[in-house]
Amino acid sequence: MNPVEWYPWGPEALSKAKAENKPIMLSIGYSACHWCHVMAHECFESQDVAALMNEHFINVKVDREERPDLDDLYQKAAQVFLGRGGGWPLTMFLTPDQEPFYGGTYFPPVPRHNLPGFPQVLLGVVEAYRNHRDDVVKNVERVKAGLARVSSHQPSDEPLSEVLLDDGVKDLGLFFDPVHGGFGEGPKFPTVPPLSLLLRQTYRTKDDRHQEKVLQQLRRMASGGIYDHLGGGFHRYSVDGQWLIPHFEKMLYDNAQLVRIYLDGWRLTKEPGFRQVVEETLDYVRRELAHPDGAFFAAQDADSEGEEGRFFLWEPSEVLAVLGQELGQAFCQAYGVTEGGNFDGRTVLNRLGSPAMAGDDYERFEALLRPARKKLLAVREQRVKPQRDENILTSWNALAASALLDAYQTLGTPWYLSSAEQVLTFLIDYALADGRVFRTVTGGKGRIAGFLDDYAYLAAALLEAFEATSHSWYLEQAQTVTDQMLAQFWDDADGGFFFTAKDHETLIHRMKTGTDSAMSSGNAVAVQVLIRLFSLTGVRLYDELAAQTLRAFRRLMDQNAYGASALLCGLDLYLSRPREIVIVGAHGNPATEALLATVHQRYVPNKVLLGIDESHRGKEWELPLAAGKTSVNSQPTAYVCRLSTCSAPLTDPAQLALLLS
Repeated sequence: MNPVEWYPWGPEALSKAKAENKPIMLSIGYSACHWCHVMAHECFESQDVAALMNEHFINVKVDREERPDLDDLYQKAAQVFLGRGGGWPLTMFLTPDQEPFYGGTYFPPVPRHNLPGFPQVLLGVVEAYRNHRDDVVKNVERVKAGLARVSSHQPSDEPLSEVLLDDGVKDLGLFFDPVHGGFGEGPKFPTVPPLSLLLRQTYRTKDDRHQEKVLQQLRRMASGGIYDHLGGGFHRYSVDGQWLIPHFEKMLYDNAQLVRIYLDGWRLTKEPGFRQVVEETLDYVRRELAHPDGAFFAAQDADSEGEEGRFFLWEPSEVLAVLGQELGQAFCQAYGVTEGGNFDGRTVLNRLGSPAMAGDDYERFEALLRPARKKLLAVREQRVKPQRDENILTSWNALAASALLDAYQTLGTPWYLSSAEQVLTFLIDYALADGRVFRTVTGGKGRIAGFLDDYAYLAAALLEAFEATSHSWYLEQAQTVTDQMLAQFWDDADGGFFFTAKDHETLIHRMKTGTDSAMSSGNAVAVQVLIRLFSLTGVRLYDELAAQTLRAFRRLMDQNAYGASALLCGLDLYLSRPREIVIVGAHGNPATEALLATVHQRYVPNKVLLGIDESHRGKEWELPLAAGKTSVNSQPTAYVCRLSTCSAPLTDPAQLALLLS
């Protein structure tokens, strides 16, 4: 039992802090966070530590998934104190006016690893708050200045040009690992926007070196222990530089983004291993994270039975008991299972000794070991599973819907489409009311006013659904959400979008950021939504606001290519302009499907697709992009346009492929 007197963030806790003149001890974490559990067990469950906390502080606990506004604000504040990135658990000390004056991340119960013990920290903070108010005020002012600096983006008069893209890619190359892929030495995160930027650079400049870097990383990640070789899906990150030993939690948002970059890998190479990763990852999401009503839960924990990774680890004797001597030995050799193991005496499965994703070796490997994996997975399913984080988050579900729609259009698997539509129906029914978006859904009801990410990602998913189905309702919903996003989040003074809505509760600072986290920034996603809506609807305001957003973050793109990779992808879309592809033909007609497959099975990063079914006259016929587009000789026909200038009508998929390449 946790003896700390916790309060949720809200008026009661803030009023109590003011009335009793006590500092606030703010703890921000999330359900699947390993070190959050460790600190809770070591410190918050201690009667002595809890007594100190209850006597001297108003203790507030926040779920960063539900309140990313507070997490972003106080993570940035922590970086001022730490001189480096923050993390979880986040431990912040605030004045009763919400002003941070000290903080950190994980603190142990006693001093170790160059960290002070948490009781020492508590007593030191109390002493400073009571007897050294001048120092507290100085810290507060330093944090406020830092927050203003990182979230103040004045529009630049410098041109939006391809120089930004070239320089950004050059900067990424400086710390790309040429052996294992990824950025830096480790730990390594499977961050997708920089990889997308590198692929776009090859498409734009025809320099294959950038593409090869991405493909190399994708192969290594799929071979490493960061990938779950039995159950599919990726763990949160690798603690080393080789993608071998993961931090074992699995997040919906990671797997949704990685599905799309692996689809890009398949489109570029047609290597069956890339397709396998996509299919296994989506199978994992459906098996482990599906809500009965169609949405997806947030994550799986790293721990089970009190140990990190226990669910995923193997010993040779366990493998041999399931597979028998001959097949078991072959499996152990292929997946690196040894007596000594590679993680606390047991083994994280990996194929780093044979990372091929195609070819005869790959085919022989799969023919032999695919049945073995199925047998081991069935046995593993009998183990105690990691806890599941059952938050249903709008932005993360929208991201998953986009991944499913991309996979459906590329691979044609029917359940991908039905699952995506179920997710979007769930969000429209429960997370959307009068154009306003909620952050979470609990018990069939939307909770917590949505943030920029929720609006931008939902609008993007609705546009993806319109392209996949041609149902104009999806486009109408996308416009509704986008228009409300503009009304609530747009910065009239400097352009771009704030993270919180105009009527959000007042915090010490209203953040505006274009820096990616584990997901693309809301501003970057909004840019792409606006540009795509302009292509589809002809509403020029959308394009103008996209340009203003890019100008607001131009300096960020110039100075931090890694953190602004998603914005640079949006800049690439803005500068090149989308290829506006219109395909006229009845859905289900093999000739129509052949034209669609030609589009979706090629890597064409900057495109907008409009499908028009001549067998009925829906609202899609009223779009400017549809004007003058008809079938030729009653055959399904494709048009490729840019800025209203179109190719001749094409009925041959080979001709369309040539034009797209």
